[in-house]
Amino acid sequence: MSSGASLRQVEIRRADRPGDLGWVVMAHGELYDRQFGWNTDFEALVAKIVANFATDRDPAGEAAWIAEVDGERAGCVLLVAGDRPEDAKLRVLLVTPAARGLGLGTRLVEEALGFARVAGYRRVTLWTNDNLVSARRIYEHFGFVLTEEEPHHSFGHDLVGQTWALGLDGGPTEE
Repeated sequence: MSSGASLRQVEIRRADRPGDLGWVVMAHGELYDRQFGWNTDFEALVAKIVANFATDRDPAGEAAWIAEVDGERAGCVLLVAGDRPEDAKLRVLLVTPAARGLGLGTRLVEEALGFARVAGYRRVTLWTNDNLVSARRIYEHFGFVLTEEEPHHSFGHDLVGQTWALGLDGGPTEE
């Protein structure tokens, strides 16, 4: 980390302020368009994920976090219930380009995994695309294992979707 980065004020907090969830949707739509040329289908997917979280959230088992740098939103992640009671899903991890290199992605995932453990989940899964290399490095750092890959055409592009899983209790990552 550069000496300039150490002077920046970084905070990871719950996404519980007005505008936080809207920012998650907007930031994803704008950033993924600029970086990858993904169309508004991606923003719509993020909007559905965020809307489901906002309207159906179980506070005991689901949470969202915002990373701020110098008082400005710069990253986010959600942890939501999975398809099985013992599973959680990590969703919509993002760090803005201006805030990359500060360890925000790692800190956001660490916060979500800590919450998942306290909430009693045994496994965390996530879905991503193979071109999101920086995010995959973070997942691998925490021990997530690639469990499935499948080509798909989404967001205006041919992509390879990936499912990753992490056993929180030392158990298997697959079903």
